[in-house]
This record gives sequence, C-alpha cells and structure tokens, in this order.
Amino acid sequence: MTFRLYPNDKTESILRYHRKLHKDLYNAAVNNRFTQYQKFNHKVDYFEQQNCLPAFKEVWTEYKQLPSHALQATLKRVDFSFERWFKKLGKRPKFKSIRHYSGWTYPDSAGFKVESNGKNGYLNLSKIGRIQMRGQAKYWGKPTTCTILYRNGKWYASITVNVLDQVLKSEILPVGAIGIDLGCKAALSITDGENHQQVDAPKFLRNAEHLIKKASSYKRRKRAPNRKKEIKASRRFKKAQASVSKLTRKVANQRQNWVHQVAIEIVGCNSFIATEKLEVKNMTAKAKKGKRAPQKAGLNKSILDVGFNMLRSTIKYKVEQIGGVFIEVPTRQVKPSQTCPKCGNQHKKTLDIRVHQCGACGYLQDRDVAAAEVMLYWAKGSLPGFGTSLADADLASSTSRTRAPSRKYEATGGKEASEISKQLC
Repeated sequence: MTFRLYPNDKTESILRYHRKLHKDLYNAAVNNRFTQYQKFNHKVDYFEQQNCLPAFKEVWTEYKQLPSHALQATLKRVDFSFERWFKKLGKRPKFKSIRHYSGWTYPDSAGFKVESNGKNGYLNLSKIGRIQMRGQAKYWGKPTTCTILYRNGKWYASITVNVLDQVLKSEILPVGAIGIDLGCKAALSITDGENHQQVDAPKFLRNAEHLIKKASSYKRRKRAPNRKKEIKASRRFKKAQASVSKLTRKVANQRQNWVHQVAIEIVGCNSFIATEKLEVKNMTAKAKKGKRAPQKAGLNKSILDVGFNMLRSTIKYKVEQIGGVFIEVPTRQVKPSQTCPKCGNQHKKTLDIRVHQCGACGYLQDRDVAAAEVMLYWAKGSLPGFGTSLADADLASSTSRTRAPSRKYEATGGKEASEISKQLC
C-alpha cells in the first residue's frame, strides 16, 4: 500500500538529508566491491559489508543517527544489484546521483510505526519524527516493512502488511473462466466460450501527443545542460522540462488507473484466466532502416500505449491474490491467431486480416475473439487437435528487468564514495 506523505519544512529537510546519506552509502558499497576485486582480487559480499558497519559509523559519525537496519537494507540493495548482474538479468551496477536514488527501506517495524487503520493516519519514523500521510488500503494488517520514496517532488511511503488470511476469508471466489487476447485496436478481447466482449484501447499517449510535442519544441529552444562543456541548464529550460514531465506523468497515471479498473472488473467475475505469453521487449524492438520502419515505429508506440505488460501483470497478481488461476499460453506452440477454436485447423493469416474464417469448418468470428477462444480452450484442455494440460502452461512468475541508471555519477559524489568505501573494507 502506498501513502502520500505531507512533511513540514523541518521534517522534509531531514528526509532529504537521510536520502543523501543512503545514496552515499550505496555508492560507497558499489565502489568498495569493484576496488577490492580489481586491486586485491577479493570478492566482497553482503555479510562482509554488513559487519563493517559499526566501525564505519565510528569514522563517519553522521551515520549514527540512521537506524542500523535501514543501512543494512541499503547494502542489501547493492548485493541484489550485483546478483542480478552476475545472473545476467541486469546491467553492471553504477554509481547513482541523487536524482536517480529514490529512497530507502526499513526492513522491520523497529524503524517505523504506523498510526492508521488503513485510511490516512500518521507515520512515525525513527530519528525523523511524525509525518501525516493520506491514502486508503483495500486490506489492512500488521505492517512489516516501509519504504520511503521521493518522486516528482513528492514523498511517499510504501508499506507492506500481512493480509493473506484476511484476503482469503473476505473474498468469495468467482466461478467464471475466460480467455483474453491483447491487441492495439481492441485492448482486450474477452470470451468465456459463449459471450464475447471487447475493450477499446484508451490511447492516452496518442491523445496527448500533440501537447507533448508542443511542450518539447518549446524546450528545445532553451539552453540545455552539457556536462562535457560544463554548461548548466537555464531556468527556462528547467521550467519547460517540468511541463513535459507533467504531461508524460499524467499519461502514465491515466494508463495505470485504467489498467487497475479493467483488472478489478475482470477478476471480480472470473477466477480462471488464460492469456498468451508475449515477449513485449521483442515485439517493440526498433525496426531496421527501410520503407516499413515508420509503420513499425507506429506499431511499437501503439503497443506501449496500451501497456501489455502492465495489463498482464496486474490481472495476474489480482487473480492470484484471491486464490484463482492465471495461465500464460505458449504462443509459438499453440499459435492462437492462426488456429481455429472449433476444429483446431491452422491457417496462416497476415495482420491485415481481422476476421477469422476457417476453411475447414467454416467458423466465422472476429480474429481477436477467436484467438481468445483458442487460449481458453487450450487452458481447459478441450482445444481440438491439441493434447493439453495445465502442466504445459507457464505458471511461474517472470522476473522483470530494471533499467540501469542512464547518467554518470557526479564527480563530487564519486569522490565521497571513494573516501567512504575505504571504511567498508
């Protein structure tokens, strides 16, 4: 559950200072790992850096005012980023500037206390104070962890609570079973085998595109920053950049709100959901130069505007939360768009063919609805011509990849990190 925080001026200055200290500790830990390996061929792990914290705080006394568990959680972030790098799930860990370091975590209730019953209330943070918060949680229980975030000039608290038993007791499991096909024109094509429904794509980005282009063209006429030439951004450039960010953030918020509303409506009536397994990263890859490059760029924009990954992951976690079943049908094996749901006959169709007409049995249906029927029947094991079972479906959660920081760490911060890291060895 995420709550908006409303700190006063004094408390906000303390929050900013704590955020800076956690950022410096993160960069120092990253620098320490690389330095120890490059100079001494020594691999530093999380436990070694954690054991150095008491001696580290004796030298850098400003860290004594930060809770030890929060500092350990920051070191755990470093360890997690290196583990992802070693497993080739993420890029090489880099130094982070204050712009790209969102906040820190309290891994247990010793560092924070929540005064709320799930709606609004106050948050007590160790060494910081009492902060008013606003928001409402669907379920509430005993708080376990708290993450403080700073985004777009606002402070938030992401609090996790134990609610599993409460959710299972309060939810009556619906009995519906549906298949869902995702698309650009109709964002969702839903069917239960008899009744069909299509949800049109909202096109939030397309509708706001002319405003974003206008604001971006205004920004291009201002003095942009250039670190190599040591040129700072002008005040008008920052103002124009804020306007562009505000528009893009509004589009993202609209899409997220729409996705949650659609997911709640779907899960409210169905506990068995089948959809295709899509590799959105491959689908939206940049086209090679040629005549069809503009068309591919437009298709990529439409796919990202709908938010295939967000839709799929949101529906998945909501249906699993109530104890339902979510199945991702292997697209390359089943080929939902090329298969007839009535007889199982496969016939290759190009993207411009939007109606499914089977040459074997004569079944006529919208292409996307027919694909949704194929996925539903395959998941149930009743698709003609396919011996299927739930064991063939991908029921495991996929690991999402996060983008590494795109900007180089500032020189002053790098020096601080280098000095601090000496205390972590």
